[in-house]
Amino acid sequence: MEDLTKKIIKFVDDRDWRQFHNPKDTAISLVLEATEYLEHFQWKNPEEIKKHIQDKKEDIGEELADILYWVILNAYYLDIDLQKAVEKKLEKNAQKYPIEKAKGQHTKYTEL
Repeated sequence: MEDLTKKIIKFVDDRDWRQFHNPKDTAISLVLEATEYLEHFQWKNPEEIKKHIQDKKEDIGEELADILYWVILNAYYLDIDLQKAVEKKLEKNAQKYPIEKAKGQHTKYTEL
């Protein structure tokens, strides 16, 4: 993760783009990229989605890469250790979704 972050920061700094990056605009960019990912599945039934994934796997991967790019950049600018944040969130979710209640369920934790 650290190497990837360094590559992203170098990419941004080489282009002098930090001047355009603030929490609001980088958050908007993250959401915009997530909607581009979502477009791959919009209006498709399960069979069409399966075929689309096979046909457009590289394009879908690029959208996921764009999302990760903005997640990493936001975390960097906000001085958030993503690995620690994910680990902490997993612990929190494990409490909200204990295996014995949540396994095989899609119910929200407030309804378990």
